[in-house]
Amino acid sequence: MTYPNTQLLIGGVWRDGAGARSINVTDPATGEVIGTVAHASRADLDAALVAAEAGLRVWSMTGVFERYKIMRRAAELLRDRADRVAAVMTSEQGKPLAEARSEVLSGADIIDWFAEEGRRTYGQIIPARQSDVTQMAIKLPVGVVAAFTPWNFPINQVVRKLSAAVAAGCSIIVKAPEETPAAPAELIRAFVDAGIPAGVVNLVYGIPSEISEYLIAHPVIRKISFTGSTPVGKHLAALAGQHMKRATMELGGHAPAIIFDDADTAKAIKALSAAKFRNAGQVCIAPTRFLVQDGVFDAVLDGISHAAQAIKVGNGAAPDTQMGPLANDRRVLALEELIGDALAQGATLRAGGKRIGNKGNFFEPTVLANVPLSARIMSEEPFGPVAIVNRFTTLEQVIAEANRLPFGLASYAFTRSAETIRALGMQIDAGMTTINHIGLGLPEVPFGGVRDSGYGTEGGSEAIEAYLVTKFVTQMAA
Repeated sequence: MTYPNTQLLIGGVWRDGAGARSINVTDPATGEVIGTVAHASRADLDAALVAAEAGLRVWSMTGVFERYKIMRRAAELLRDRADRVAAVMTSEQGKPLAEARSEVLSGADIIDWFAEEGRRTYGQIIPARQSDVTQMAIKLPVGVVAAFTPWNFPINQVVRKLSAAVAAGCSIIVKAPEETPAAPAELIRAFVDAGIPAGVVNLVYGIPSEISEYLIAHPVIRKISFTGSTPVGKHLAALAGQHMKRATMELGGHAPAIIFDDADTAKAIKALSAAKFRNAGQVCIAPTRFLVQDGVFDAVLDGISHAAQAIKVGNGAAPDTQMGPLANDRRVLALEELIGDALAQGATLRAGGKRIGNKGNFFEPTVLANVPLSARIMSEEPFGPVAIVNRFTTLEQVIAEANRLPFGLASYAFTRSAETIRALGMQIDAGMTTINHIGLGLPEVPFGGVRDSGYGTEGGSEAIEAYLVTKFVTQMAA
């Protein structure tokens, strides 16, 4: 497979940036430059804004069933191209081919879900006080959307925002990640090839801060959606607030994974280890703090350590690879610092702990035990293949630890006690809690956090609401 150089999409035309600038794209498994992505200038952003405004006029007046049909065609095209798109994703992001293909197919399912939801954006008739008056609350598209997405899931992070926006009748400008540009471009190509009108979907790349600050402040943009770190999210949310723009924020986490004495420990170890080391741990909802009750602590620690040591790390394109490289060398340096700090403060290293080789961004699946709260990794999201395994004694103690940090995205638990399940569901301060299985991220269920993990949802029936406004219309018979 030849890696494609990625262009901008503005007004239905694939093109290089006005200044002919480009950014190199690197294969994280080799460190070699494999292609380029076009760098948008201010003139390109202005052109995208004009195109999106024109696209909105057309798309918002397009019937919902026609929107539905175009979206369903896009989903089928994406499925048909899954193998090729997965190979592109693996070469630029590093994840194993099986994970990449699963992400592509999941993206198609998300498009289908929102296509159906777009047909069900119901308003209501409100009983009036006079017989000759009709009162209606109707749903209308919010307007032009600006979406900002990260590199860890190049399709999944774009497709939720894109699908919700176009299902609601909005147009959108996507600022996709420069590290992994070609996979989101292939997603958007499916929409173009499915017949979406020019200007409805636009795609740009460049310097993230310059693009976000220009687009968010621009009067054409009516809503933003961002997935990324909490510090950047807070900055963009503040900027959106200054300009009275709607915002959806899906930010960082530090997910607790609680295993009680009465749990099926084998099931818990298998499920949580897979979730932890998927995508080399570069997952916002990855379990990070494994909190294990005293009676099963040793068994769970041994099981997770053995699972980490058994993972085959290698080039994502190899058929036997179970975990690929980290997406960039910044993550390698960050993990080395966090692990070193934890060990210096008394943590025990049970598996992994260091970089693999000197070519590519490979890192050993790592397990740390008995990590003190003073260690940085207990408060900073590692965003890599590192599991922290600490013990607890009582339900009250573990809930306090689960809620100790300002984050509240995902949380996990394994127990057979109905009483404990109820307490966890009600008392863990997180946007999502999954108990006795891994049940997060499906198109039909809510996906989002609370507190410093953001606000709004990018899944379930509520997700499309952020792209709609409710307008009240009252009329009297002439």
